[in-house]
Amino acid sequence: MVCWRASRAGLIALSASGLALLGSIGVDAVSAQASYEVEPREPQFLYDRTCGYCHGHNVGPILLGRGLSPQIVSYFVRNGNGAMPAFKPTEITDTELEALAAWISVSQSDETEHGQ
Repeated sequence: MVCWRASRAGLIALSASGLALLGSIGVDAVSAQASYEVEPREPQFLYDRTCGYCHGHNVGPILLGRGLSPQIVSYFVRNGNGAMPAFKPTEITDTELEALAAWISVSQSDETEHGQ
């Protein structure tokens, strides 16, 4: 029983010191670390690394130069279609998707792409 009381007292002391540490660095510092913002990636980068893996390489239809509306692009990115997976906001943020969809809608065709 003595060991239990000693370890329990030690645990209480550690908890209290942890709370004191949080108070000394400020709650704002802790929450700021947990909710940082990431700089949005450029549309060309996203297309090359995500979309272009299939589109324009005989897997998915060619997107560039087709004049697709940003709303159509956004819908398919978020909802998927057939073999195309849906991309969550944790994979492509809403800000990135808005820029990507606008970029695809005004893009010129790329002669290096092939397929449907």
